[in-house]
Amino acid sequence: MSLLSKTLSVALGLVLLQGVPGRAQVYADSSTQLDKYLVPVTTPSAAPDAEGFLGRWLLLEPISKPNRSNTVFTDSYIREAFAKEYFKGQLGDVLPKDGAKVKVTVEYQPPVNLQGGRPAFSMEAPAYEKKTVRLQWHAMDSKRFNVKLFRFATNLTEDRYGVIFWAATVVNCEEDIPNVRMAVGSNSASMWWLNGEEAVILSGDRRMVADDVMSRRLTLKKGRNVIWGAVINGPGMSDFCVRFVDEAGKPVKNITLTTK
Repeated sequence: MSLLSKTLSVALGLVLLQGVPGRAQVYADSSTQLDKYLVPVTTPSAAPDAEGFLGRWLLLEPISKPNRSNTVFTDSYIREAFAKEYFKGQLGDVLPKDGAKVKVTVEYQPPVNLQGGRPAFSMEAPAYEKKTVRLQWHAMDSKRFNVKLFRFATNLTEDRYGVIFWAATVVNCEEDIPNVRMAVGSNSASMWWLNGEEAVILSGDRRMVADDVMSRRLTLKKGRNVIWGAVINGPGMSDFCVRFVDEAGKPVKNITLTTK
């Protein structure tokens, strides 16, 4: 399947299940088995897929960040949102352990109203209560070229809209690989860091498209290279894809991936 076909194959057909009045409505596909998209890590390392996409990631359960529209995701907005320290070690060189839990203070939001077939919000912005929650890290391998954050969320929590997802992975190299670019696509806005330095920012209300935004020229150094990413979304699906390409635009594949 071509990249274009993969990108266009994002499932948009959401069927509404009618529930008891007063209870949260859920989509019929919200219980779709996670292992169709993501599976727990069981091997010491992984390789990129045939097209160079990075499939092994450490994912934090979504952080509630209410947004009634994705149009607010300007560069300044998302920089401010991601500059907040949500957990210790954020953007650090040492990654959290699989299964580790962190305490995060969030703006609590009740399950969104899905009665109209998609997230619906009142005309007046509600007041959100501050809550401290415990969120867990999960080391996962994606079965697809992209990482289905929405499916990850719907199998773990009611927080699937108006959220921030944090992701991290380690790219291991046997030698320096200079003049590569990080190529990213995300739904919706996101930022990405390589070895503690900002590499890519994707702002605005956007659909995920492979290689949507390219970084400047970067060097993957010999040994460990730590990638952090943060994806923010209001109403709608969430996912991302990342790979490195060389000067000729060909995928970098002579690397391995770990979450340690």
